[in-house]
Amino acid sequence: MIEGPDSRYRVPYDDTFRVADAPARADDRESDGDKARLKKAVRQLDKLQRVLMAGDRHSVLLIFQAMDAAGKDSTIRAVMQGINPAGCEVYTFKKPSANELDHDFLWRTSIRMPQRGRIGIFNRSQYEEVLVVRVHPEILDYQRLPTHCVNLDTIWDERLQSICDQEKHLARNGTVILKFWLNVSREEQKRRFLARMDDPAKNWKFDFGDLVERRFWDQYMHAYEQALNASSKPWAPWYAVPADNKAYMRATIAEIIVQALAAIGLQYPEASAEDVAKFVEVRKDLDAE
Repeated sequence: MIEGPDSRYRVPYDDTFRVADAPARADDRESDGDKARLKKAVRQLDKLQRVLMAGDRHSVLLIFQAMDAAGKDSTIRAVMQGINPAGCEVYTFKKPSANELDHDFLWRTSIRMPQRGRIGIFNRSQYEEVLVVRVHPEILDYQRLPTHCVNLDTIWDERLQSICDQEKHLARNGTVILKFWLNVSREEQKRRFLARMDDPAKNWKFDFGDLVERRFWDQYMHAYEQALNASSKPWAPWYAVPADNKAYMRATIAEIIVQALAAIGLQYPEASAEDVAKFVEVRKDLDAE
């Protein structure tokens, strides 16, 4: 298993991460330098993705979690805009369907794990089960679990352990896992909510339910702190990236992904001796046309 790249924003593996100490803003402005960093990283990612697809030995799973209006959608779009869409799959996980509720909580994400050679992107993920469900444990009633499986003193740790076990299994089998928590401040979220209401072109983004969830901010921060501490591992690290400055956030995330793929040692497959010999014969036929 390959350890995720080092970064000032990587959540430590020793249970010392504190949300209160994690910066939501790294700079007071969105600079041209950040945009140039992103552009360079996207070019590098494009090249690495080509080798990833050709080699067909590794897969990549990128998980994005955040509070509402943190910029998940736009960040995914910005970071992935220059790569081959044929080798990339994006899934958004919202309220579970009836079919999904009839399976274990990992099922709906498990069936969407990326194939070898591909990049899978989860906009929200299995971590919703230890975030929104932890903040609203009444949701467990809809999951129709056996009574002995629902102990609020233990279920969150048990679910986090299940997630960690699955991630370790995936990493053992060649999946590179990178998880990003877009750390937006409560003040910046408020500003973005107001901007969505003020701009007719953004009205569609505004969801009144987001205001309800905002009331549980402290509970969500506690849930994030618990989840990130329990599941940031060398083979599946979390990165708590400042999200108040979108340009900085996007460039930082893109660079982390590039560093992770570069560390794998991706290579194009080498032609066998038999294929090389056949190339000689095929070349003769083509030259003779």
